[in-house]
Amino acid sequence: MDDHPHKIERMNKKLYEAELTRLQTDLVRMQYWIRDTGYRMIILFEGRDAAGKGGTIKRLTEPLNPRGCRVVALGTPTERQKSQWYFQRYVEHFPAAGEIVVFDRSWYNRAGVERVMEFCTPDQVEQFLDDAPEFERMLVRSGILLLKYWFSVSDTEQEARFQSRIDDPTRRWKLSPMDLEARNRWVDFSKAKDEMFTRTNIPEAPWFTVEADDKRRARLNCLRHVLSKVPWEDMTPPGIKLPPRPRKGDYARPPINEQFFVPNAYPQPQEG
Repeated sequence: MDDHPHKIERMNKKLYEAELTRLQTDLVRMQYWIRDTGYRMIILFEGRDAAGKGGTIKRLTEPLNPRGCRVVALGTPTERQKSQWYFQRYVEHFPAAGEIVVFDRSWYNRAGVERVMEFCTPDQVEQFLDDAPEFERMLVRSGILLLKYWFSVSDTEQEARFQSRIDDPTRRWKLSPMDLEARNRWVDFSKAKDEMFTRTNIPEAPWFTVEADDKRRARLNCLRHVLSKVPWEDMTPPGIKLPPRPRKGDYARPPINEQFFVPNAYPQPQEG
């Protein structure tokens, strides 16, 4: 189970922000290298509800060029998708040369939420646990780097995060009836996770557990780990020199009263 009995002391915010800036700068450098070498990379995030996956994904992707890095967060499969090979709807999102794909939950739904909530049969779970290692070995053999992260959070910390989501109207969307039902099945999820680890923790694509009771440490530790797993070098292109602007010539701007403007609700203060 994800039990962290000792009290966690939160990381200092200033230290966190300084280190985050440093790591995000390196992530941008890493992406230049990935783009220029044609590297392909999949990072998947799993863990309990409110364990901090989303916040880490946000810090990982926010400095990166979205044309070369995308987040995949698939919803409930359609009836058509349910009739497909199980991995099929994930494969269509896989990276081409020079791309990073981040899965906010992944094919491991079958070994976790689908199993515990009884959305699939025991035979389907068994088939998945047999197939996943073979599937992932194929990916790695094809040259894709596959990183698998499990965000581990204690029941007391999860409870506090659920409550903060309930109290904040802008974050209530993060808490679904499914999350509350999963909360009732904490032990079932623990057992499912333990078997998932046992059956799918392969040398080619091992599971990495992120201790996530302190969100700041969890984010920094995960970003550092991602950077350590890619053999990148700094291939940042040199800054370009801006030439002088060309002369406008005979261009005249159309009359301002012919355009629609968004009202300025925040006028500058009057001087004097």
